[in-house]
Amino acid sequence: MTAAHGADTPVPPFDSGQFKDAMGRFATGVTIVSGIEDGLPVGFTCQSFVSLSIDPPYVAVAPARTSTSWPRIARSGSFCVNVLGEDQEELCMGFAVSGGPKFDGVDWRPAPGTGSPIIEGSLAWVDCDVALVHDAGDHELILGHVRDIGVGEGSPLLFYRSHFDTVVHDRAPHEG
Repeated sequence: MTAAHGADTPVPPFDSGQFKDAMGRFATGVTIVSGIEDGLPVGFTCQSFVSLSIDPPYVAVAPARTSTSWPRIARSGSFCVNVLGEDQEELCMGFAVSGGPKFDGVDWRPAPGTGSPIIEGSLAWVDCDVALVHDAGDHELILGHVRDIGVGEGSPLLFYRSHFDTVVHDRAPHEG
């Protein structure tokens, strides 16, 4: 095993374009990570989100180091992940830009535990305390300890090969 950084790290036999192309073949859901700074809502679009543990409940998000929103959210020590539905593409795009009044015209309510914004119409929301921040190259890996959750209805907004997509339902969902 080699170190994550440094002279011992081998040079990969591919370039960043090939890496992006390969990773783009993995369909992801789309989220908005939100928080509160000085009493005002802050958020950004994030597709790097994963459930890590059920017991205890942990999730992870990976904001880019270039994000201007994540440092503002991080100072509060908490965040909420809003899982977007197929009808929220425009909302997603609004939160993907840097700066600006992203929450203008957006219906939201404060999460019961942290006060982080829960965006109305989200398929699910996951309210978290920041448990760990880890260096991850051009991103940070944020481990969130889940405080509370909620679920809505609908189909997810997906991102695949640099485009938005949705699920085609051609069979009954698995009940489990």
